[in-house]
Amino acid sequence: MLSPLAAHLLLLRLPDTGTASYWQLMEQFTSPQELLSLPARSLAPYLKPLAIEALADFQANPQQSHLARLLAADMIYLEQQPSLHCLLFDDPRYPRLLREIPKPPPLLFVRGNPDCLSLPQLAIVGSRSPSGGGNENAERFAAYLAGCGLAITSGLALGIDAAAHRGALSAGGITIAVMGTGIDRVYPSRHHQLAQAIVDGGGALVSEFPLGTSSHASHFPQRNRIISGLSGGTLVVEAAVQSGSLITASYALQHNREVFAIPGSIHNPLARGCHQLIRQGATLVETAQDIVDQLSGLISYKRQELRDNLQQEELFAAPPTRNTKSPSNEKNTPTESPSLSEQEQQLLHALGYDPLPLDLLAERIGQDVGGLSAALIGLEIKGLVQQVGASYQRC
Repeated sequence: MLSPLAAHLLLLRLPDTGTASYWQLMEQFTSPQELLSLPARSLAPYLKPLAIEALADFQANPQQSHLARLLAADMIYLEQQPSLHCLLFDDPRYPRLLREIPKPPPLLFVRGNPDCLSLPQLAIVGSRSPSGGGNENAERFAAYLAGCGLAITSGLALGIDAAAHRGALSAGGITIAVMGTGIDRVYPSRHHQLAQAIVDGGGALVSEFPLGTSSHASHFPQRNRIISGLSGGTLVVEAAVQSGSLITASYALQHNREVFAIPGSIHNPLARGCHQLIRQGATLVETAQDIVDQLSGLISYKRQELRDNLQQEELFAAPPTRNTKSPSNEKNTPTESPSLSEQEQQLLHALGYDPLPLDLLAERIGQDVGGLSAALIGLEIKGLVQQVGASYQRC
């Protein structure tokens, strides 16, 4: 019997069997293992002829068939990549917002930090050939929003995508790149260094495609639905009327997520897509703070989710204690100050006593914004700091 991971990997490798096919199959079978254990010919009502032929070959030659060799290579590659994670749909780390979209990816390949996928995210998308102003807007908006604690999600493409990733990194924030290729291939190739910087900065590269998958035009709309599905909202910076960015915005509307657009000159053809979105009901934004205000509910919800997760971890990590004091003595026992880690003590000292924006606190302490978030939430749980707008202060 194949392991759950091996069964998912094998199912992804079947010809003519994509995400839509996967969810149709799961309506009939309880798991990929059950499906793949059945004689291939009996699956004719559910699989395409090429898939049946490939599966029959695998079942007859479980060591030497083409599928068997691909699966073996996949498993070896994954074992050799400590920074690469495979999140099945029932994995607790699988991002909750992405679960809500129609036909979500059954398996996510994640290089880097899988926990960052559960942070509040904003997608920033736009033209691959933006104007100088569009490039600058993407970078500045991303830097500001990352400084406010939002992870910036985009597609690692040329132009606006790359500017958004770089803007988040420049602020010491978290950024996530969703790829239209296998996780082992960076496209465009000139973005290898940017992809590594994203991982090194605490972010992640994400793909649903099998290892070795090269870029293809049909993959990018699939990628765009993941960008939208991970994010609480999508900001379109510059886009032509017929563009992939508008596909991402369309997915955002289908997923009941916010859509934002930056207006531009009526003479700029790259502003027409944004103007069309605004006419259709997208929120016109002039400053990044407009987005923070609009997404305040999502940010609060995701922060509470992180608090709950941290408290749950502390609950299971804390050793059991016995109360040996009598009730009469309890009221005379002074309340103990919560124990603080060295990082938490350093944070409180750097915070001082006045409200301080997250980006300035990160600069003061010499740590990236993403790394500060969990520590600040821990201090909030202990009742030592509180968030005031985009700033923090001692209680």
